Amino acid sequence: MKLLVTGGAGFIGSAVVRLAVARGHEVVNLDALTYAACTENVASVAQSNLYSFEHADIRDRASLDRIFDLHRPDAVMHLAAESHVDRSIDGPADFIETNITGTFNMLEAARRHWQARGKPDTFRFHHISTDEVFGSLGDTGQFTEDTPYAPNSPYSASKAASDHLVRAWAETYSLPVVMTNCSNNYGPFHFPEKLIPVVILNALHGRPIPVYGKGENVRDWLYVEDHADALLCVLEKGTLGRSYNIGGENEARNIDIVRMISALLDEMHPDGAPHDRLISFVTDRPGHDARYAIDPKRIRDELGWRPSVTLEQGLRRTVRWYLDNEAWWRPLLDRQGVGTRLGVRA
Repeated sequence: MKLLVTGGAGFIGSAVVRLAVARGHEVVNLDALTYAACTENVASVAQSNLYSFEHADIRDRASLDRIFDLHRPDAVMHLAAESHVDRSIDGPADFIETNITGTFNMLEAARRHWQARGKPDTFRFHHISTDEVFGSLGDTGQFTEDTPYAPNSPYSASKAASDHLVRAWAETYSLPVVMTNCSNNYGPFHFPEKLIPVVILNALHGRPIPVYGKGENVRDWLYVEDHADALLCVLEKGTLGRSYNIGGENEARNIDIVRMISALLDEMHPDGAPHDRLISFVTDRPGHDARYAIDPKRIRDELGWRPSVTLEQGLRRTVRWYLDNEAWWRPLLDRQGVGTRLGVRA
């Protein structure tokens, strides 16, 4: 297939681009190259004749129409989004404009393209979203595809709105869509403002490792390369109009993640050990959801997909990658907001 991937220079998007090219798909990477994007993320495929890049913003409808007309994709994988909860607390406008208006533009550009080609049955618009749209769980239970939406942050609210737009375009215009909602991703090329890269890089620099509240918030951790595999699986095999929750089947408290990474660094980078001495409990994030957990039954039973990487394996691979790739992460430390506590103004 020829795939149009939005946000393909970001963390998850670049994993999709790399895997899709490796599997022989032609990929058009559409990215605005905002603060969290890195062209280095796709350097391994940049010279492939299956890869091309379009520097464009999904808020710019004219650019989208041009790109659809030029490349005529068989499918869209829409990942471009503002995604950092703390940044959404300080500046929600960017999240509304990109995640809601940008998704609207993508849907309309895709619908125009699909109609102009005679509404082919093979076309797909795959919208990639988050489990955060479902809100917060208690000590038990899991999110299913039928869980009511209850977003608690500007970020998750904007993603919930984009999900609803996609469903509406499928119902109203019969646009052939599939949707996915994933749990927390981690792995190589993760921009250094999220929990796991922050822990690794602060520990390497001997700086305090900030843990929100008591560190008891629970997340289901999904290795990013497993997620990319699941997304291509849904694109190729998912039922039109269907939503699929993608989880890593790896629940853990934030404090446990921090301690696991500290132990791995003690082993793999003993300078400064024990690294857990750097743990520093800080004021919690406003509206911090207590627990996320995915019920993966639908994607497992219908499409035969399950994650291949355990949390222990994935964290070991991730720590090793950051130790081996200082040339990638070092320049990112100077980008706006990195290393600064955000999301406390509420």
